[in-house]
Formats: sequence, structure tokens, C-alpha cells
Amino acid sequence: MARGSIISAQSRTTSTLLSTSVARLSLSSAKCRIPFTRSQYLPSIRLFCKCSHAHAVEHLTDMTKYREAFFRRMAMAGLKPHHRIALGVSGGPDSMALCVLTAGWKTGGFNQNGEAGEFIDGLLAITVDHGLREESKEEANIVSHRVSDMGIRCEIVRCDWLDGRPKQGHLQEAARDMRYRLFLKVCIQHQIGVLLIAHHADDQAELFILRLSRNSGVLGLAGMAFSSQIFSSYAYSCHEDLKNHSILLVRPLLDFSKDDMYKICQGGNRDWVEDPTNRSPLFVRNRIRMSLGDLSSCSFKSELQAVISACRRTRSYVEHVCSNLINEAVTVMDQGYAVIDLEILNPSKIEDIFLSKFLALVLQFICQRQRPVRGSTSKLLLHYIRTFPCKTSLTAAGCYLCPAPGSRGTKALVCSSIDGPLPSKLELFQIHSDGEQRHCVPDVEQILEDAKSYSNHLIQDASDKLLLRMTSDSVLTEAKRFNMLSESTYKNILLLQREEIKRFKLDSEVTSDSQLMHAIEHVGTYPSIPLQPGQVCYFMNRFFVTWKLSKENGSRAFPREVRNDGGLGEDSWNEYCSSCLVGDEMVAEVRHMIESDWLYLAKLSKGLSSGNLPLERVFIDEKTGQKVEKTNLCAEYGRLSAKRAILSLKSIAVAARRSLPVLVSSHGQLLSIPSINFNICPCLMVSAVFKPKVPLGGGHSSFL
Repeated sequence: MARGSIISAQSRTTSTLLSTSVARLSLSSAKCRIPFTRSQYLPSIRLFCKCSHAHAVEHLTDMTKYREAFFRRMAMAGLKPHHRIALGVSGGPDSMALCVLTAGWKTGGFNQNGEAGEFIDGLLAITVDHGLREESKEEANIVSHRVSDMGIRCEIVRCDWLDGRPKQGHLQEAARDMRYRLFLKVCIQHQIGVLLIAHHADDQAELFILRLSRNSGVLGLAGMAFSSQIFSSYAYSCHEDLKNHSILLVRPLLDFSKDDMYKICQGGNRDWVEDPTNRSPLFVRNRIRMSLGDLSSCSFKSELQAVISACRRTRSYVEHVCSNLINEAVTVMDQGYAVIDLEILNPSKIEDIFLSKFLALVLQFICQRQRPVRGSTSKLLLHYIRTFPCKTSLTAAGCYLCPAPGSRGTKALVCSSIDGPLPSKLELFQIHSDGEQRHCVPDVEQILEDAKSYSNHLIQDASDKLLLRMTSDSVLTEAKRFNMLSESTYKNILLLQREEIKRFKLDSEVTSDSQLMHAIEHVGTYPSIPLQPGQVCYFMNRFFVTWKLSKENGSRAFPREVRNDGGLGEDSWNEYCSSCLVGDEMVAEVRHMIESDWLYLAKLSKGLSSGNLPLERVFIDEKTGQKVEKTNLCAEYGRLSAKRAILSLKSIAVAARRSLPVLVSSHGQLLSIPSINFNICPCLMVSAVFKPKVPLGGGHSSFL
């Protein structure tokens, strides 16, 4: 290796660093310790640590305890050993401990060593080489070999940083986003519906302090979900139904501590990697981790975990209530907007924490922006929804809210706003037919049903000690009132919060405005997207749009005698339509609806010329050789279609019309508005299916 080292607990070396590290690899701590310096420039070397067989023997009792706890958590997630499972593996003690426990769960304790080159069926480890260091490729290969020795098939995927290496201030966030995109891609390719990640209780504690310093409320302080769905923009068709891909992400180690990770690796006699960059104070999570390490008393840790558990129970209860509110008061329309029945909802009777979460879920679904709705925006929405009857409009969190036409303010519309931040990239792909179900993951729905049936028995009620107050400070005060926190632990948590707030403010002061703005692209008008026949585009993460030309469809639109009277025989119909609609390139474009489209429909419905489709065409009569003007059937069909579309359009609120997808030619000619069944020509078949990437409610999540 260029800059890495392999350390064995049984090896001898004259190196001071190696001998010190090995000497400190004791049974009591079970850690490969690394000398730490507070210099801003830490070495990028990763240390590969190995445990002796003696360690495994001495920890057999502990391994039984860990296995039993792990098996319970897997059952809570609705998982069974026959399910196809993927593991996110970096090679560190956390992910290697996950490999040890999952291999045992899969096999019942047999064949964990991968003897005779055999791999455990239905288990895949995914190792991501971020490509940010020269030695990362070699390190990924070493991790792969170690995992393969356990009988777990391993696949290495490498990051392609098309826009260049991420900047230092956004490095960890960018690496995490890329990592999860690759996890999802590999799972779908291998028809795997479940991804296990090795986050543990210490990670939750770090996240709690981080979010506390950012003034998160109780829902944010609940931390990472035990299990949740993550969604891909990739689509497939099952039984002619266009669907999104999703997999279930499960964190089965959230009840385990960091020390447990080392002990599990030792008990399984497995090697791991230590990355010194995890000790760099340049990163906020590392700073918090070191600060928490200075407060390592058992009482502090247990009390902190008790508060986190209370936050998680609270979030579970809040999400349960919001799910019921959505089912009772929200109607989702095929045109891509939602209707909230304010009389059924009765907002004045609902506590802030429930109503805020309810509104956030509805707005996130409609605009498909999964960022939290909080602060002043949340307060603005609460005030708006509680004003009854609804009389005004409001733009917030990527959505436009207004009274529903004809409801006298008893119903509110939630529409996607095209004037706010919109997705800057749009994906194109081909639909896979039933005969090509390479990427369908059939187990996920049944797993989710099993998980829900388990969690429904554990939903809290209002009589439990729930932290229903909104702000971070009030959460701690409430926890202290319930005797979850002692005075000393309460003061220490506040001290950690204040220290990180100071550091956060300092970092914010030296961050330029341009750096802060790089993540959001405000698009006033959604760009048009070239689309070929048979391709599908995912428009605004909300509509699947596809089109094609069909000679048969055109033939069915008019009887033979009418087609002949119009001058178009069987052979010329499709050829004429393809040239007059999309040109020789056979490419159309997708954009959102604009005001001129409505005016165009009104003009066309009255029999006025439709641009490049004249109302009359000149033909040469074959018998007489004379010029004859005959009705242009495409123009006539377009006129009738526009007339029907205007009637449909009247039932859709003006605010909702603007986000509808439309198909135009490369010259800007309006061809179709599929949501209201408008087509300029009978040969043109266009489909726009409202199928948001993330479903209403955000998909399955569990904070058990």
C-alpha cells in the first residue's frame, strides 16, 4: 500500500506507532487507538486492525447477547433470513460488526467463514470508493477481501465526481449523498429490497447534540429512523402500472454502543479499519464526538439516551396522528395538486406540533422537496391554515395555497409553485415491460406490511410521557420535569449546545454567500426537455411523461371515407403526422403549462388556424388533375380536442394548471396537454401520470 498499514494484534514491529497501537488493543477497550493531534492537517492514512483468536473465545457470552438483540431488531423491521439483504460496508468497526451479526442471522451461525469459497445466499456487501484519496482504491480492495473471507459477496462501486471534487466545507455531505445514491443503484440492479446501515447509539447522541445546537425541535431531535424507505427516480412497469423503485433502509444497531462494535468484531475475530480523519476537528460531528467522549460517565450516557428515546416515541406518535389526519382530510387529484378539507381537519383544535408536521408532509409531497418546513415558514403556514374560512393565497415551501373554487373557503388547494426552487436535473429512461423485470423488488411491500403490523402494537398514546413542545430548549426542560435528566446531565448538555453554537456561528461568518447559494438553483420557468418516442421523462419529480405516434390510433379516430375525403390514405396518414408534428428528428419537448397555452386552446376551439396545421389542404384530384381544397383532418381533430379540453380545464384551479406538463414541438408548437386529454392530432399518443417520487406521508418510517 502507498500510505496504509496493516496492523495485527499478534505481530511484532519496531515501529513506535504500530507497537503503541497494538499494545493499546486491549480486551477492556477493544479499540485500535490512534495517537491524536489537534493539527488541522491530519495524515490520511487508514489503519487496518486485526484481532487475535483469543479475543473471540473470551467474548463468546457477549456474542450470544448481541446476536439475540440483533435478531429481535431484524424481526421488528419485518425481516427474515430468506430476504435479499445488502450491507453498506466501509471496513470500520461499525460496518464489520454489522457483517458479523448479519452473517450469523442469515446462516443461523453456520458457514460464517465462507469456507471453500462459498458465499452466503442473498447477502451482498457494498463498499464505496469515494476516490478522494490516492490510496482509496487499494483500501477498498482490502476491505472487499476481508468481507469475502466472511462468506459475504462484496461489490466495490466508485464515485464519479462529474462536477469535480467537493469543496472542503461540503465534503462529508457530498460524499454521503453520493454514497446513498450508489447504494440505491446497486440494490436495484441486484433486485435487493433491503439495505442495512451500521449507525449505532453513539451516532444518535452526536446527531442529537448537533441538531440541538441548530435549534431543532423534538421531531428533529429524534435522530435517525430505525427503518425508512428511500426512493429512486428510476421507474419500471408492472402490469402496465408505472411505479417508482424504493428500498428499505434499516439501522439494526441503534441500541448498540460504539464499544459494542469493537467487542462484536473481537467476538467474531474480524479485522477493521480506523480512519484518523474521523478525529479531525475540522468536521462538526468529530468535534461533538470528542466532546461527548469527555463526558463518558454511565449516568450521562444513559440519561442522554433516555431523552433521545422519548423524542423518538414522540415522533412515532406525531407521525401516527398525522397519518390519520391525511387519510381523513386530504384528497390528491390526478392533475398533481391536493385539496385539504378544512371543516374535517378543524385546524383550530389541533396542537401546533401535529398541524405543522401535517402541513409539512402535504407540501413536501406536492412540491417533492424533502427539506424540512420550519421556522418562520412553519409559523406562516400555521396562521394561514387556521384562518377559517380560507380567503387568501400564500406561496411557501415550494407550494401555492389558495381557497378551492366554489368551496366558500372551506377547502384549500395545495399546488406546486413553478416560481420557487425546482429540480435542476431531469432524468430520461426507457420503460421496462413485464418480460424485462430485471429490477423489480417484490419483497419490499410484504416486509413493510410485517414491519407495520409489529409497530402498530407499540404506538404511544397521549397519556405517555411525550415531549410535545416544539423548541429544543423546551424539550430539555420537559425532559428534566419528567426526571429523565439529572441536574448535572442537564447542565452538561446545555454546555455542549452552547459550545457548538459558538463554533457554528464562527464558521458561518467565514463562509461566503456564494458558497451558501451553491446548493439551490432557483428556476423561474422550468426548462423544456427533449424527449424521443418511447422515452420517459420524470417531470419535476412528479409526472412520468411519454409519447409516441400511432398509425392505428389515427385510423380509429375517423372512418375510412372521412380520411379519404380529407385527402389522407392509409399509407400517408402516419407519415404526414410525423412530419407536421415533430419534424424529421422525431423529438418533442416537455415543459410546464403557460398562459399562452390557454389562449391557444381557446383560439383553436373556435376553428382558427393551429399554426403549422392549416384548416384546409390543397390536393390534386387524380381523375381531373384539378386542385381541390379539402378539410385538414388533423386540424379538425385538434379543434374538437381543444373544445373538450377547455371544459376539463375549467374544473382545475388556475393555480394548479401552471404545473401541468405539456408536450411541444422543437419549434414551440403546442402538441398535447395529456392531463386534460388534449392532443393536436389523433396519431399522437401522450401519457402523463402523476406519480411523485416520494409518496404522501414520506413513505414508511419507524422510530422504534
